Amino acid sequence: MIWSYLALLTAILLGVGGQLMLKAGADRGSLVGQYLAPQSLVGLTIYFAAAVLYMFALRKIPVSIAFPAVSLSYLAIVGAAYWRYGESLTWSKLAGVGLICSGVFLVSRHI
Repeated sequence: MIWSYLALLTAILLGVGGQLMLKAGADRGSLVGQYLAPQSLVGLTIYFAAAVLYMFALRKIPVSIAFPAVSLSYLAIVGAAYWRYGESLTWSKLAGVGLICSGVFLVSRHI
C-alpha cells in the first residue's frame, strides 16, 4: 500500500512539473508554435508519466481519496507560480488553497 501512496505523491509532483513546463511553452507566438514548443512536449510527456503513476495508485487507493489528493497540486502550483513567474499571492488565493487542503484532509480522515 505504501507504494501506491508514493506513486500518488509522485504523480502529483509530476503533474505540477508538467503544468510548469506547459506554462513555459505557452509563450510561443502561434497556437501551433505553442503546441510544438519543446517545453510543451516535455510537459505533455511528464503529464503522461503522471497519469501512469496515478493509474498504478488507483489499484490500491480509493478514487474518492486519490482524486481529492491530486487537488493538493494547487498548493504547489500557487507557490511555484509565485516563485518562478512572479505571480501574486493574494489572501483570496491563499484562503482558497487553504480550503482545498482542508477538504482533502476531511476526505482522507477515514484512511
